[in-house]
Amino acid sequence: MSLVLIVDDIAAMRDQYAYDLKRLGGHLTLEADGGRSALDHLETEDVDCMILDLEMPDLDGFQVLAEMKRRGDRTPVIVYTGTGSYERCVRAVKLGAYAFLAKDEPLERVVQEVDNAIQWARLRDEVKKLRRTAGHDSPLVGESRAMQELRAGIDQLAAIPSAVLVLGDSGTGKELVARQLHDRGTRSRHPFVTVNAAALPESLAESELFGHEKGAFTGADRTRRGAFEAAHRGTLFLDEIGELPLPAQAKLLRVLEAGTITRVGATAEIKVDTRVVAATNRDLDQEVREGRFREDLLYRLNVHVLRVPALSERLSDVPLLASHFLTLVAERFGQRAKSLAPAALERLVTYDWRRNNVRELRNVIERMIIASGGDVIGPDAVPADIGPAAATGTDGWQPGAGPLKDQKAAAERAIVLTALERNGWHVTNTARELGLADHSSLLKIMRRHGLKR
Repeated sequence: MSLVLIVDDIAAMRDQYAYDLKRLGGHLTLEADGGRSALDHLETEDVDCMILDLEMPDLDGFQVLAEMKRRGDRTPVIVYTGTGSYERCVRAVKLGAYAFLAKDEPLERVVQEVDNAIQWARLRDEVKKLRRTAGHDSPLVGESRAMQELRAGIDQLAAIPSAVLVLGDSGTGKELVARQLHDRGTRSRHPFVTVNAAALPESLAESELFGHEKGAFTGADRTRRGAFEAAHRGTLFLDEIGELPLPAQAKLLRVLEAGTITRVGATAEIKVDTRVVAATNRDLDQEVREGRFREDLLYRLNVHVLRVPALSERLSDVPLLASHFLTLVAERFGQRAKSLAPAALERLVTYDWRRNNVRELRNVIERMIIASGGDVIGPDAVPADIGPAAATGTDGWQPGAGPLKDQKAAAERAIVLTALERNGWHVTNTARELGLADHSSLLKIMRRHGLKR
């Protein structure tokens, strides 16, 4: 639920707005009888929107807006006036107010303006986050069979409200999968909130997830909504769920079962409608056996499971990913897009990418762009530790040494890899498709090229 602060020195006006905002819009409300009180509330409460009277005896609305601007407070403000002076309202908008209303406006319009302001603030913050993360890993790029199956799974699960568990190695892009589940579903207009459980201090994990009341513990100088309330009607992505402390796991189980949370230091339950998408690179079954993860919570989370393939399982996607990152990184650096020479691309395709998956590929592309002065990036720009020897185990082989032999080997490897992915790594079916005598013939070729799932 959203929290709206109503600021007016006339109690009857405050009470009327509070009543109708709750009745018509389902909002929680706070009231302040003047500008100083409003600023105090902004210091101690997570306010989603403020309705501000311009004419008040202590600090008027203009002074409140000026102080909010000085503090860097980005809470959306709707100002209203009973004097009919729209010039004053325009002045308030220039000071940072989101919109203005007359005091005689129908309450239905007031509620709609509040909803619009809250939605606008969320979109503003979302755009800021997207700009900050622009150019990061894009692991859903690719046409391999593994990626096609992953995208099909996302499409199947996007519209359902149930929890989803996303599994995959570090750097494969589990958060992007969660984002796709959110964006393609019915909750896309509402918040997508990310919490990394591995980064939560054990003493603050419950506060971060469920919120706390003012004075609940040392340092709790304001009431704070947690991630579940922030993601109400949207999606909460719990990354590294295997790192969540056991006490917080118990409370998380309660939320998944009952759909209610209780802030730290409070007794009242708050209803939340939040879809949970959790992710981990750990073996949660092993964590359960060793007593570090609750079995009942695992059963709640793994009703639906999506597995993000490692890049080593979809090497045929490397050319598409490399092209994608070349464009993104060039845009970020303000440069013209560069291309990869065939020998450079060959070294990228024949590397196993096991250390950090797609993230490692992106970092390598960035290093190559910096190291190359021309429009075409040659093999000399490829970092020394990236090359076919890591994947094939062939001693002394380098691109350009024995051109025909090397090109034939690379072509054979690419053909076999593509056929394996097309057949879901089913060796017998792949051998039959390639016209080989039996599956053992294919296994010999796979060993020679270091191909394994």
